[in-house]
Amino acid sequence: MLAIVATSANSSWNIMGSKGKQNGPPATRKGLKSSGKPARSNDRLKQCMTDLETTQKELESFCYSVSHDLRAPLRSIDGFSTALLHEFGEKLETPAREYLKRIVDSSRKMSALIDELLALSRIQRAELEPEDVNLSTLAASIMARLKGAAPERAIKFSVHPDLRARADRKLVTILLEQLLKNAVKFTGRVEQPHIEFGQSGRSDGKAFFVRDNGVGFNPAYEAKLFKLFQRLHSSSDYPGLGAGLALVRAIVLRHCGRSWAQGAVDQGATFYFTLE
Repeated sequence: MLAIVATSANSSWNIMGSKGKQNGPPATRKGLKSSGKPARSNDRLKQCMTDLETTQKELESFCYSVSHDLRAPLRSIDGFSTALLHEFGEKLETPAREYLKRIVDSSRKMSALIDELLALSRIQRAELEPEDVNLSTLAASIMARLKGAAPERAIKFSVHPDLRARADRKLVTILLEQLLKNAVKFTGRVEQPHIEFGQSGRSDGKAFFVRDNGVGFNPAYEAKLFKLFQRLHSSSDYPGLGAGLALVRAIVLRHCGRSWAQGAVDQGATFYFTLE
């Protein structure tokens, strides 16, 4: 059974024990001298909306073509290749069977890639339903499921308490699932894996994070992390399509927030995001 404990206002909820500080955004009052932040916020919002509109139009056009023009031929390739293997596999020479297996595997991988593209398109087009969301409770629930799915691993999960944001619950659930699943995957070769969800203090608003002590990444390639189907690690070592962080970025953009990462090779990684 997972134990989640909040020992004080400055301590974290612990799943197998951990502590972390919580820092909220500075309070603001009317009548204080202007620091220019409203103007910067407006410019940032305009740029956010422009980028989002451009990305959405491109994705809608591309994903429409993908869903209608490629999925049917892929199903035919997969279906007929599988039928050949089942009906005539024993009559084929070994190289021929291997070729057919490669065709089946490739068509199924392509179908999975299309599914990820369509998932990204749905996120871009979904109507937002903002509400007050307790991200701590949500993260703890996801962590419990992930721990249950890998009982053989002694993963130490920790959650800072009562972290809240106004966001679309369905989308932010996908966001946290992607980040936490990534953390579980990339700590797979660590003897004492530790995954933490929390919040860091920032002068321009709340910055939430998911931190792990896994394989990390080369900071020189940080810009590639959130791009669709971009991978920094071998798929043989860490299976996946390279779409998870692109989904995270799309969800953050829908909330006019920011996403970025910090890390180093073999020293873990921290993924930050804001929801504004």
